[in-house]
Amino acid sequence: MADKEGKAAGQPEFAKRIDPAKESLSREQLQFIRQAELAQWKKRSQKLRGRNIITGLAIGAAVMGIYGYTFYSVSQERIMDELDEEAKAAAKYRVPKTGAN
Repeated sequence: MADKEGKAAGQPEFAKRIDPAKESLSREQLQFIRQAELAQWKKRSQKLRGRNIITGLAIGAAVMGIYGYTFYSVSQERIMDELDEEAKAAAKYRVPKTGAN
């Protein structure tokens, strides 16, 4: 008879959800629920910690890439400034001198 009731309800007794606020549970049952929740939380926190580390490393790599590229581009600008100055100096010497210069 118990099997028919469990099948008719659609949920076996072991999978029934319990709301501790509505149902009166014994101290042992509440302690077991807390232990099960703690075990689930620990399992989820390990996965979350791994994802957080990967995300942190990705963000750190992006920041370091931008930082390195900025230094590289600034050093290229100095080289370009030096080349521009040399080109101006060379152009000055190439221009024929007149009385107005």
